[in-house]
Amino acid sequence: MTKPVHAPQQHFQVQDNCLVVGGIPLPQLADRVGSTPFYVYDRDAITTRIQHLHENLPDDIHLHYAIKANPMPALVQFMATLMDGFDLASGGEMQTALDTTMPVEHISFAGPGKGNQELNSAIAAGVTINMESEAEMHRIVRLAEQQGRKPSVAIRVNPDFELKASGMKMSGGPKPFGVDAERVPAMLSELKQLDLEFVGFHIFSGSQNLNPQSIIEAQTKTFELAQRLAEHAPSTIKKLNIGGGFGIPYFPGETPLDIRPIGDNLAQQLPTVKQQLPDAAVIIELGRYLVGEAGIYVSRVIERKLSRGHVFIITDGGLHHHLAASGNFGQVIRKNYPVMVANNIESAKLENVSVVGPLCTPLDLLADKMELPHADTGDLIAVMQSGAYGLTASPTAFLSHPEPREILV
Repeated sequence: MTKPVHAPQQHFQVQDNCLVVGGIPLPQLADRVGSTPFYVYDRDAITTRIQHLHENLPDDIHLHYAIKANPMPALVQFMATLMDGFDLASGGEMQTALDTTMPVEHISFAGPGKGNQELNSAIAAGVTINMESEAEMHRIVRLAEQQGRKPSVAIRVNPDFELKASGMKMSGGPKPFGVDAERVPAMLSELKQLDLEFVGFHIFSGSQNLNPQSIIEAQTKTFELAQRLAEHAPSTIKKLNIGGGFGIPYFPGETPLDIRPIGDNLAQQLPTVKQQLPDAAVIIELGRYLVGEAGIYVSRVIERKLSRGHVFIITDGGLHHHLAASGNFGQVIRKNYPVMVANNIESAKLENVSVVGPLCTPLDLLADKMELPHADTGDLIAVMQSGAYGLTASPTAFLSHPEPREILV
């Protein structure tokens, strides 16, 4: 049986046997940064991905960036020039978003445990708050009364279905996210009596999905649910966020998501949606699909070490900077991210090695028994698919090593 391999890396060029990012060979880029490890994100790769969406999804779809995927301020500033809106998951992300040119009416704030300070800031800023419970709704009312403002709110719905085959399920059954669908009509009835500006629904059922049919099924059920719930709404639906779920291939055997059938299905569905919800802007909220493949984590080889016949490539980077690549961010069975020797890409001679970091723990593993070109002291190791949930999802304080830099090129 053929051993599964990683999907081809098509987002970056190779020049003189070196990986090129943002038009710059990675060794030159490392000299420019001045130290390793670092993360680098490529504007052109992000732009190309967004263009791909525009070419394959209906024009009526509004694209929002989920800042939690990568909240680097320079990157968020760049995304503000390309996207129709932002979706936030914290007060910190809200401040980053408000520093950009994105109009505040196109920014929404979700999360099951928003603090009063965060809610106060969102009310004052005019950000749409996706309410996750009846109790949160009551807190918003009290805080808004104190400010003398009428906040824009939507209801985040926990639907009675899930996104099948998704890497992370966020709906169906008991969940901390959103209001159970069967409770939403009563919440809407109460909302009619409150001094809140209701604008719509946020229905997010899962993430990291590579199966277009699963996404199509979830989107179809989402439209049906939104239309049923809209019958109880105190006003017309202006925003319908149907979530995202679009995944990227991380591991051997995974293939890129084909979004063409998703776009075709949306084109068929939207006329009916527009007929029943004529004022609704239909929003798809994406994070890793936009930036995940545009980012690389780069570390430098400190030493080659032979232990009982196996070669370990020891680098100055590891799980403290990239927890996901180490396999400790949600993986049940550890699998390798795509990894390259960035200054020796095209060597035909491969060796079976493990790439590890400098930390004193066996968990500090970036590649386990992987076939790679020869790497020696001073060479650069690139972990691909690292543009989303990389640095900010990692325990940077662990063992007190310096934090890596982030750059956008």
